[in-house]
Amino acid sequence: MKYTDINPKKTSFIFELDNVLYPEKDYLFQVYYLFAGYLEYLDLIDAKEATDLMVDTFNNQGKEAVFAAVKEKYCLKDNYQLHFNFLMDTANVPLKLLLYQNMLALMQDIVVDRKKLFIVTNGNPAQQLNKIKHTEWHGLEKFLVCYFADEVLPKPEPDIINQMLAEHNLQRRDIVMIGNTNNDLLCAEASGVDYVNVEQFL
Repeated sequence: MKYTDINPKKTSFIFELDNVLYPEKDYLFQVYYLFAGYLEYLDLIDAKEATDLMVDTFNNQGKEAVFAAVKEKYCLKDNYQLHFNFLMDTANVPLKLLLYQNMLALMQDIVVDRKKLFIVTNGNPAQQLNKIKHTEWHGLEKFLVCYFADEVLPKPEPDIINQMLAEHNLQRRDIVMIGNTNNDLLCAEASGVDYVNVEQFL
């Protein structure tokens, strides 16, 4: 699917961030690397081994299981969780986060056609903002308007979309939401806006 396949009457496009515009693991794996370096510095834990453990846990069990796996393996004290969480929210990651090529092209086409770009993202607002700051936008950042759903109510609740509509004087019929989770789909349905799964573009 390409921009030209979308109804030309649509004027505004809403994107989730993680795994829609870029692969979330590109951020998480860099944070794991930084946390492993912290463990090596403080406790002489092998940084490569710790990084590999975190990556493997992410791949096999998901991101929610990562810290518990490291804590168990190395008998970490509870205060390490605070530093892990702090890094997740504020890390100055070494490498820029790169947009999926097809999504970059889609967003560029939208901007060239003088239509509006929004990011409406779930998750810790500080962490999501940090990801946005570390993304290579190729000049698109000045066209983006970002909303952090957790500041109101996380998707699938439609409150953040309703707020966006009111603040930008938008009509529901003019909007397309692009996401990748059931929460995105349910939010679009509850908001009365069209929905496309990102897989159709990738």
